[in-house]
Amino acid sequence: MSSSESVPMDESVPQRLRGDAQVPERDLRLLDDPDEWSGFSRPWAKDTRYWESNVLVQGMHCTACSLSVEDVLRETPGVVGVQVGAASGRARVVWSAQQTVPSRWMRSVESAGYCLVPANDAFSLERRTLETRAALWQWMVAGLCMMQVMMYAYPAYIAAPGDLTPEMEKLLRWASWVIALPVMLFASGGFFRNAWADLRHRRISMDLPVALGIGITFAVSTAGTFDMQGIFGREVFFDSLTMFVFFLLSGRWLELRLRDRTAGALEAVLNRLPDSIERQGPDGAFERVAVRRVRVGDVVRVQPGESFPADGQITWGHTQVDEALLTGESHPLERGEGDAVVAGSFNLSASVTVRVQRTGADTRYAQIVELMEQAATSRPARARLADRLAKPFLVFVLLAAVAAAGFWWGRDPGHAIMVAVAVLIVTCPCALSLATPAAMLASAGALARAGVLVRQLQALETLAQVDTVVFDKTGTLTESAMGLEAVRCRAGLAQSDALALAAALAIHSLHPVSRALVAAARQGGAQGYRCDGAQELAGQGVLATSVHGDAAHWLPRGDLRLGSAAFCRLTDLASAQGRVHLSDDDGWIASFALAEQMRDDALQTVRGLAAQGVDVHLYSGDSDVVVQAMASKLQVAHARGELTPDGKLALVRTMQGTGRVVAMVGDGVNDGPVLAGANVSIALSHGAPLLQSRSDFVVVGDSLLPVLQVLVLARKTRRIVGQNLLWALVYNAACIPLAVLGYLPAWAAGLGMASSSLLVVLNALRLSRLPQLARSQ
Repeated sequence: MSSSESVPMDESVPQRLRGDAQVPERDLRLLDDPDEWSGFSRPWAKDTRYWESNVLVQGMHCTACSLSVEDVLRETPGVVGVQVGAASGRARVVWSAQQTVPSRWMRSVESAGYCLVPANDAFSLERRTLETRAALWQWMVAGLCMMQVMMYAYPAYIAAPGDLTPEMEKLLRWASWVIALPVMLFASGGFFRNAWADLRHRRISMDLPVALGIGITFAVSTAGTFDMQGIFGREVFFDSLTMFVFFLLSGRWLELRLRDRTAGALEAVLNRLPDSIERQGPDGAFERVAVRRVRVGDVVRVQPGESFPADGQITWGHTQVDEALLTGESHPLERGEGDAVVAGSFNLSASVTVRVQRTGADTRYAQIVELMEQAATSRPARARLADRLAKPFLVFVLLAAVAAAGFWWGRDPGHAIMVAVAVLIVTCPCALSLATPAAMLASAGALARAGVLVRQLQALETLAQVDTVVFDKTGTLTESAMGLEAVRCRAGLAQSDALALAAALAIHSLHPVSRALVAAARQGGAQGYRCDGAQELAGQGVLATSVHGDAAHWLPRGDLRLGSAAFCRLTDLASAQGRVHLSDDDGWIASFALAEQMRDDALQTVRGLAAQGVDVHLYSGDSDVVVQAMASKLQVAHARGELTPDGKLALVRTMQGTGRVVAMVGDGVNDGPVLAGANVSIALSHGAPLLQSRSDFVVVGDSLLPVLQVLVLARKTRRIVGQNLLWALVYNAACIPLAVLGYLPAWAAGLGMASSSLLVVLNALRLSRLPQLARSQ
């Protein structure tokens, strides 16, 4: 083993971005090594010639910023697709390894004032902490200077004519100018840097009107300070300047904290794998290595508090694990020798050793991460509309500010300038741009904690309009495994012996009926037999030529058969669905009636959907008699059996033709066509992986209640988004005329802008908790 594989954690991770604003060239080039790509990239699903990378965007504050990042990346040679989520601060980049390397397209955004780092960067938390700390320092400097400047401005507000001599007034202005310098040079630095970067690239961002407002106010007030007899000498506005900078930074800092709360929750899910793990060497000693060095077949030791780095099987030890994200099970689960553990779950109580069976993209955790990353960078239709309106609106803001200044200039140039500043500040469309994505991401985070992975945020909008839910039966409303309902056996033979005998044959088969018999025997303690030379005949049953048992057990004579009536040579028994037989050379021994077991919460889920005004349908390829019986138990009025996949799709198309919005819930590959054809598709996590990758939502675990939860939360999300958009529109409609007419001072404009964005984010955070209705139904 090379020494490079057993280095400490801070050396096993490339030194990329330890809180710096820019990435040193030598560090970014480390990411050009193809061995590093798997840490933040994967082959693109649509075309494996390309790579799809997930990165964090540093320095992005609004939707206009996200559009600027997209524009720069799209212009970079080798980049074929980009999607940036302003609310999540994440970007998905599709690029060609033949035309570019990660360092090249990551470096391309730095000239625009942004910085890209891998989404799995070990220092992302530290980076967000430093960003928040810098914002806090700027806010504190602005607040301290604001209070000092207000103290110097106070005499001018209360003094009667003649109370202040020109020398005293000049001294107070000079003192205010000096105190305002830290606000301009430090507290407002971010606004100017972003605005200048956008101007150099001929773009307009939301920081541009803010920077113009701050710069113009300072320039006018400076002119009034140096030349009290000049055109702007009648009044200075350092108090308004420091006050609205303070309010802007207050809103931005709080908004940053709230967005970090969402991003932190997302990263807690996406970055659950450890950076390093103890791996057993050939000599039996354990040595800490980077997780990316772990291979299938390795034995690793996982300490309490660590997460499992890969899917595997415990070879030594007993512990409790937290698999809430991966299985939906909120309680700790017992795991011991021989039990499977999954990547991303947490070891809670004791040290264990695990033999690795699947790593990287092959793990269930990797599939979940892919779904969540797609959701984090997707933009719903309303958000895309707001994005398209943002830049034209900013142009309108600039023109409105110029028009307002021109209107007031003849009366009072100083007042005209402050009216223009108020228009620039108050009309920033941050609230409008945040209205939809903030709510959608809050909902996606809440659903992830409840065991529902959102693949497309747009689907939340559509799901809120759903009035019909179609369920598949087998494996969706029913358990994956069958259950034993009754045993009928030969006179003089105990049912437990008959079941034990059947289980001895069934253990040699993977058929669902065989697994059900084995499970029933284990649960009932039926044992004592073993079979030699057992052979499974596909589609017929299991045959054993030799059966052994304890002395106290009855033994069959000759060949023992388990399967259909024809296979067991029982011509006098009619074949019945869900019934399997056991026979020997003397004839019939026993019959076992098996049936699908309805999920415990299936009826609760159906009733909850009905209470929400949703029409529930049950479609299945099973016999119509079985389907109608299941529908009767679930109180479902619309049920059809003996349907092919195309038949299910045809029924859904018919309902859509009448104006219905249909959601489909299924788990099998045969549900693929109807899931693709439905307005919204919901797949269960135990179903086919291909199905999950094409569905809008994936329900993790065995419960069906999340189907109800996602519907209720989607409807609440639609209401919250509507409230946010209404507030943003009303705010702008009310404040723009006030600012143009000169009734809104600059400090009030800054307070209004900050408060509007903050209110939108706070309202969206109401979606972080699941609705009580979804929990109690």
